[in-house]
Amino acid sequence: MRWKKTITMVEAHAEGEVGRIVTGGVLDVPGRTMLDKMNHINQVDDSLRRFLVNEPRGCAQMSTNLLLPKTHPEADAAYMIFQGDKAHAMSGSNSICLVTVLLETGMIEMVEPETIVTLETPAGLVRARAACKDGKCERVTLDMPPSYADQLDAVVEVEGLGKVSVDIAFGGIFYGLIDPAQFGLRIAPENACKLVEIGCRVHRAINAQLEVKHPQLEGLEGISYTMFVSHDDDGIMKGATILPPGRIDRSPCGTGNSARLACMHARGQTAEGSTHTARSIIDSTFEVTVTGTTEVAGRPAILPRVSGRGWVHGIHQIGLDPSDPYPLGYMVADCWGDAFDLLS
Repeated sequence: MRWKKTITMVEAHAEGEVGRIVTGGVLDVPGRTMLDKMNHINQVDDSLRRFLVNEPRGCAQMSTNLLLPKTHPEADAAYMIFQGDKAHAMSGSNSICLVTVLLETGMIEMVEPETIVTLETPAGLVRARAACKDGKCERVTLDMPPSYADQLDAVVEVEGLGKVSVDIAFGGIFYGLIDPAQFGLRIAPENACKLVEIGCRVHRAINAQLEVKHPQLEGLEGISYTMFVSHDDDGIMKGATILPPGRIDRSPCGTGNSARLACMHARGQTAEGSTHTARSIIDSTFEVTVTGTTEVAGRPAILPRVSGRGWVHGIHQIGLDPSDPYPLGYMVADCWGDAFDLLS
């Protein structure tokens, strides 16, 4: 065996969503801040993301998280999230995976009954409180970035669907929130393919027709994901985030529910101090809370908190043989969906 590149990862999932953590093989990415580093990946050199995420070394149903040297003095660790389309600024489920891996592998010393870990992300600092017992990270609670409703009840014209009503909100990244009742659908595993198809169409329409841009974080433009939002018969919040190029988040989604809470707060449907249960398409749950209010560049915003569980399930090492004809991998639509439209 002869490899010109070797990368080691620890595999974890948070309430069903796989978020593997790169723990060795990458020294750094150019940039002064984590936002700079993310923009370098997205705008200058995307080869590392493609190597890690694309087949044959990656697969559609996962995220890969790049652990990097911190650039902020208050941080304990820094990271960004690699998906099928690009690098993203923040993720609740991936933050839960990262904290679980950092503590259970001893990269950061575990303190029982609670360990505080400050994560540096391109969207800012995220404070994590990990409940720990007998060497196990049992639950991670995240104080998420300030989140706000950007556009309520916006309407986009979607090919094959007509006019669709959406909310645009920021929860660490931008979301288009969609009520599936517009299409006579409920959020359930048997409807996954239909939800993905509709979500991808709406995603393209939003980014083509609406101006979405963070007022302070350079490079955070356009929505990252769509998210179908409803309630189960028992009143619990139900959600399904659609990630490019075409799959459903298995977790309830931390950034998505932060965006959802911001819209609920703007409509008077939740209040400071309120906690809700958020349920995923596979019925796993996060607890989500509005801990306070603030402003983002003069816009009313909330301070969301997300709590969930993560589990380490493997260690993975990948490499590149210099004769391999697919050094940056490939995507095929049977698994990756409408990849090329969404990535263009």
